[in-house]
Amino acid sequence: MTDQRSSVPVAEAVAALRAARGAWRARHDDGRDTTSFPSRGALERVIELLAAALYPRRLGQFRGAPAEEDGFVAAKLLAAATELEREVAAELGYWQAEASSGTFDRDQPATIVRLFLAGLGEIRRLIDSDVEAAFLGDPAARSADEILVCYPGAIASLHHRLAHPLYELGAPIVARLISELANERTGIDIHPGATIGASFFIDHGTGVVIGETAVIGARVRLYQHVTLGARTPRGDDPDRPRTRYARHPIVEDDVVIYAGTTILGRVTIGAGAMIGGNVWLLEDVPAGRVVVQPEARAHDNATDWRANDG
Repeated sequence: MTDQRSSVPVAEAVAALRAARGAWRARHDDGRDTTSFPSRGALERVIELLAAALYPRRLGQFRGAPAEEDGFVAAKLLAAATELEREVAAELGYWQAEASSGTFDRDQPATIVRLFLAGLGEIRRLIDSDVEAAFLGDPAARSADEILVCYPGAIASLHHRLAHPLYELGAPIVARLISELANERTGIDIHPGATIGASFFIDHGTGVVIGETAVIGARVRLYQHVTLGARTPRGDDPDRPRTRYARHPIVEDDVVIYAGTTILGRVTIGAGAMIGGNVWLLEDVPAGRVVVQPEARAHDNATDWRANDG
């Protein structure tokens, strides 16, 4: 027999949620097909398959003979491509109402996936460069394999190297979900639209944020809690966030940015510059310049300092 007491709050909650849904839809009726949306779980499987194809022995756990390796890679790529094409098609269905040229071509998801697969060789080379940069830059690393498997920065870089071309090919939600999978695993938030050069090294990494229009050169190193962000517009600013495209920093080649630094807006950090920890920057930094906070002061006696403080 149904407990009548439990049905009362459930019925009230259902009614309240119906009202909330209706209010939201009234405010945001943009014609998008919200039943067509990429699956986070499916994309997690796609990344696992692609990682296995990129690094069959280290990430794919392939233990067969060398002559069988290409077959293993081909099987992983076929499975990944099939699932990825389905998720790209779901995203295009979501955007269909906003397509200015009418309906998307039926073969557009397949075209996006084909172009993506064609770039996997370059993606592998970029990831290799990131791993090598970490191995050269971190004396604690015992091997490149350790970095690829264990280091949060390398894991985040792998996800970004896969997400960025999908973003550029016209699947921004698929790309964003891939970047969020990395964020969940590592605490590193890299927007898939960010452009990042070779040999990129994020040391430690937790709390790093890199915005959509950031441009990062080659051989750049970031430490934990670095933000390459945008300035928040004033409430009366006529330029709204979605119309302000180039709003994140440009970081040129061979820059090092230490922990806790926040750099906001379309500023340029010149090649070879070094930015010290906990710096707040809203202006350009010339090439080769060093920017640091004032040094901490040492007091002879902690008791005397407390007595004279404030």
